[in-house]
Amino acid sequence: MEYHRITSIEDPLFLSMHNLMQEVFPAEEVLEYSLWKEPLEDPGIRVFVAVHEGDAVGATEYRYYEDFNVAMTDFTIIGKPGLGIGRFLMKNREKDLLALAAANQKELFGMFAEIYDPYRVQDLEFGGVKPMNPYVRREVLAHMGYKKINFPYVHPSWNNDGEAVEGLDLCFMPMDDNVDELPAELVVNFLRRYYAVLPNKPGAWESMVAGLEQRKKVELLPL
Repeated sequence: MEYHRITSIEDPLFLSMHNLMQEVFPAEEVLEYSLWKEPLEDPGIRVFVAVHEGDAVGATEYRYYEDFNVAMTDFTIIGKPGLGIGRFLMKNREKDLLALAAANQKELFGMFAEIYDPYRVQDLEFGGVKPMNPYVRREVLAHMGYKKINFPYVHPSWNNDGEAVEGLDLCFMPMDDNVDELPAELVVNFLRRYYAVLPNKPGAWESMVAGLEQRKKVELLPL
């Protein structure tokens, strides 16, 4: 399997990846095809596909914030079972992020991720691909070391229509297992940076961030 970076919507494998996204994610979670042009050309956004027999069978997008020394996993897609795609993507992503942190003369502090709560959102099929089942994904991510950040979470719809999307938790995987809380300021700064691309933020999101700004620390809880 090949770990291939996509930097242009003209890459033939991008169409394959975008089709995968549409198969497994709800519509409000998928950026429209043409709107990917600038993100893919942004050197700070890293989009890779797992290529098997010439086809994209998995994908992951992530980014590293040098000033925060944290990463964000935007998504991970496993398109087919039985190929070891999940571990392949995880290990290659980790290797890449550790190298980026080392180039920044730091050891990576950890990684954010939005994770569906299957106990609140039960009607998502994710294309019928069993490894993408929210119960399976949540358990796998818990084993990887992700923890729930303890506050009620909503995020702006990627349709940029001002709607609040619920049913997810904002989580964090500290590289040090002993870390059990985060500075609230880090979470606030990260969210404002991450969602700066969406101008139409819902009132519920603004209220959520304002609440975080009143706190000093936020707990990390088991998934």
